[in-house]
Amino acid sequence: MSGRGGSGGAAPGRGLGDLAPMPKALTAFGLALGTFMQVLDSTIANVSIPTIAGDLGISTDQGTWVITSFTVANGISLPLAGWLMQRFGIVRTSVAAILLFTVASFLCGIAWNLPSLLAFRVLQGFVSGPMIPGSQALLLMIFPPQRRALALAIWSITTLVAPIVGPILGGYISDNYSWPWIFLINVPVGALSAYLSWRYIGSRDLPARRLPVDRVGIVLLVVWVGALQVLLDKGRDADWFSSPLIVGLALVAVVAFAAFLIWELTERHPIVDLSLFRMWNFTIGVVISCLGYAIFFANVVLYPLWLQTQLGYTATWAGLVAAPSGVVAVVLMPFVGKVLGRFDARWFLTLALTAFGASYLLRAGLTAAPALGNLIAPMLVQGIAMATYFVAVLQIMLHKVPPDRIPAASGVSNFLRITAGSFGASIVTTFWDRHAAFHQARLADHSSALDPTLGGALDRLQGLGLSQAQALDVLSRSLGVEAYTKAALDFFWVSAWIVLALVALVWFARSTVGGSAPAAAAD
Repeated sequence: MSGRGGSGGAAPGRGLGDLAPMPKALTAFGLALGTFMQVLDSTIANVSIPTIAGDLGISTDQGTWVITSFTVANGISLPLAGWLMQRFGIVRTSVAAILLFTVASFLCGIAWNLPSLLAFRVLQGFVSGPMIPGSQALLLMIFPPQRRALALAIWSITTLVAPIVGPILGGYISDNYSWPWIFLINVPVGALSAYLSWRYIGSRDLPARRLPVDRVGIVLLVVWVGALQVLLDKGRDADWFSSPLIVGLALVAVVAFAAFLIWELTERHPIVDLSLFRMWNFTIGVVISCLGYAIFFANVVLYPLWLQTQLGYTATWAGLVAAPSGVVAVVLMPFVGKVLGRFDARWFLTLALTAFGASYLLRAGLTAAPALGNLIAPMLVQGIAMATYFVAVLQIMLHKVPPDRIPAASGVSNFLRITAGSFGASIVTTFWDRHAAFHQARLADHSSALDPTLGGALDRLQGLGLSQAQALDVLSRSLGVEAYTKAALDFFWVSAWIVLALVALVWFARSTVGGSAPAAAAD
């Protein structure tokens, strides 16, 4: 892409931070729209796997490769984003990624069999790597330092609301239309995002740098990230380390990761800039971001799964129960963005983690037959956390990061955050199954046909016309629901205390007052 950026543009070489208010708002909207599309696509396919598998004539296990292929490719390309944006320019790289993602989405929508769909999903995941770091870096560049918190608020809305909207939209499309539309809806959205992102800042891109290619670093990165992502996606189905495949993947990931660290720390032009971790606030911010997001994403996975598999909710209704958190976050986010820049971000992050903890504790008090209002209440509290969490943690993380290092910082931090989310999703499903088995065994030990309560229930069911075998089957299913509910409540309780413990770590970071991240515009 070359040439001027349209009527709102300026001569090449002018800074990104001196846009007029309307072009700035439209550019910010375009960048946020691209991020929303990418994050949405990482979750929208999850609920559609049975539909895709049935239509393509494959098993559900084979269908899960639709998710795995995207995750692995995206995980590999995210750490490369910083290098790509320095090598080719932040605007050019970001807009090219949006356009290529749009094309890949169209190809996914017209895929004719599983191999073609997987190939296009790999392409889609790989080209999407620079989209999130690029939008984050550009929003920080086009807004002045005193409005940087507002820019982060705009970005945070997309990254937190999209995982909630994805399952709702995916379930609705699968129920009412055909599965290709979960990909084809990206085409007009991506085209609009690319147009708005390029129109006003296309001619203002920062100069590209001719960086050497760290080929060894790239190969090691592909090996360890690929092995880790496949391990996380397939570990539960393979019963984790009882499977030789999972053991082999774990060994490959550990050895390749160790080699990657040694190489990158000694390479003169590393593909991933690990020296960023010498910055205290960046390191603290990344740790909190990863742990907090892992718990958040694990609960995003577990809550609707519990509602659908144990309480009889449809995919659409399970999504609607979670929707209020997104609504609250969107309403509060602009206010938070306006005031955060005036105060120490550590207070806002403390509020966010406390609200997350309160939300999880409310869930830990639910029963196997909760009222709808009791299910929604924790999500309303979570909305407060979502409105403040990402904005505050990013403000801490990027505090005093030099302008030319923001793309690399964004790429590394987002890669680690998303990988942590993958860990959270993998751990929660295993935790849930194993704790449910534990609770079911205990419930069975304390239940027998001689128990007066159980005997009375059997009599009532048989009085409704069920045979003794049918009545026992109903009671067995009820015990299963109770066991899985207790296991879910266990995880909610653990989640609460982990995020509340993170509050102490927040105050190890340095104050953000009076030292915002430097302006990242090239003036």
